[in-house]
Amino acid sequence: MIHYTKKIEDISNWFSVMFRTLKYKNYRLFIGGQSLSLIGTWIQMVATTWLVYKITNSAFMLGVVGFSGQIPLFILAPIAGIIADRWNKKRILLVTQSLALVQALVLSVIVFTNIVTVWHLIVLSIILGIINAFDMPIRQAFVIDMLDNQKQDLSNAIALNSSMVNGTRLIGPSIAGILIATVGDGWCFAINSLSYVAVIISLLRMNIISIPKIKSTARVLTELKEGFSYTFGFKPIKYLILLLALVSLVGTPLTLLAPVFAKDYLHGNSSTFGFLMSAYGAGALFGAIYLLNKKNVLGLGKLIAFSVLLFGTGLIVFSVSRILWLSIIMMIISGMGMMLHVASTNTLLQTITEENKRGRVMSFYSMAFLGMAPFGNLVSGSLAGLIGAPGTLILGGASCIIGVSVYFKKLPSLHQFVKPIYERLGIIPEVATAIEKASDVRISG
Repeated sequence: MIHYTKKIEDISNWFSVMFRTLKYKNYRLFIGGQSLSLIGTWIQMVATTWLVYKITNSAFMLGVVGFSGQIPLFILAPIAGIIADRWNKKRILLVTQSLALVQALVLSVIVFTNIVTVWHLIVLSIILGIINAFDMPIRQAFVIDMLDNQKQDLSNAIALNSSMVNGTRLIGPSIAGILIATVGDGWCFAINSLSYVAVIISLLRMNIISIPKIKSTARVLTELKEGFSYTFGFKPIKYLILLLALVSLVGTPLTLLAPVFAKDYLHGNSSTFGFLMSAYGAGALFGAIYLLNKKNVLGLGKLIAFSVLLFGTGLIVFSVSRILWLSIIMMIISGMGMMLHVASTNTLLQTITEENKRGRVMSFYSMAFLGMAPFGNLVSGSLAGLIGAPGTLILGGASCIIGVSVYFKKLPSLHQFVKPIYERLGIIPEVATAIEKASDVRISG
């Protein structure tokens, strides 16, 4: 009986550590609202990709639509970072989420009325891209506000958010595949428009205690230059951003060309595409669960290198697979590698970044993570037409492996920058030591 009780206590303690950020009411509201909204988002993403390929039967047009939806983030994210450092993030998010609701509603109407063309999808993708260019960097910088500015729980919050994103990735594509096969594309967009209501309600119910912002009299261009100089003049941040940008650029073809593999190489349909995307989400979810059990940033530097190597290998093997079960396994591996890389990078960046520059650094993070994707979409769509979808993925996987080998060699050279991080940011000794070890270095002197 005593042994049984201890087991229950151990499990309870494990859950309390794993989900410790749920003790914050604001973050609970965020997770609840975003969970429903993101299911709708994944449903719309899958439906849009399938609809484009159904209308055009062109891998190049998949790249064009993907480029249209993501290029605004690359252009506008730095401006969003300045806004995040200056203005109330909660109010901005209420506006962006409301506008995204309208975009999805318009998309559902033109599909239901059967007037949709690929040009409608391109224009509406651009509009959503502009909305996301402001929403995503600001939402990343908003996480610390929802935690009442308690930095020690930041890594768990990011991991929990990643779990939510990839848990919904597991659910959303499957639902989309069923909806497309049974009731049609239009319902996918209609459901997504309704899902935004949940996140709007959660934002309205939040009570945010923000650190008072110092009103800046500097011009936008001056603050933009300051953010750029800080991000790319500070080597630990620079190396993290550049590796993420490379992986996003060459890794984009995996999800972009998934419909091509589902239809042409695995001889499936929309359900097959849904299974592949769900497998990618399942792998990402496994990676997020692993990160939920980490108590600090210890070892994240090496984990980033391993995760990119895992992702690149998954890309190459998936590209040559013609067996559904093997392709699903490779999607799981690739999803895990990508999630571990993105979430670990996010955690390290937010840990070492100065508070008054967080919005701008996270805007460059968003540019690297999502802003490089449109170029990847355009290039991969063109390459797929020239050398085929498998050759495009092989090239992407090889680039990831080469890039991470360069990053791994740079890790020891970061040691001279660890001590200034500690002195400038006043990070508690435990976290400073963790950052030091995460870079696989020792502070001398």
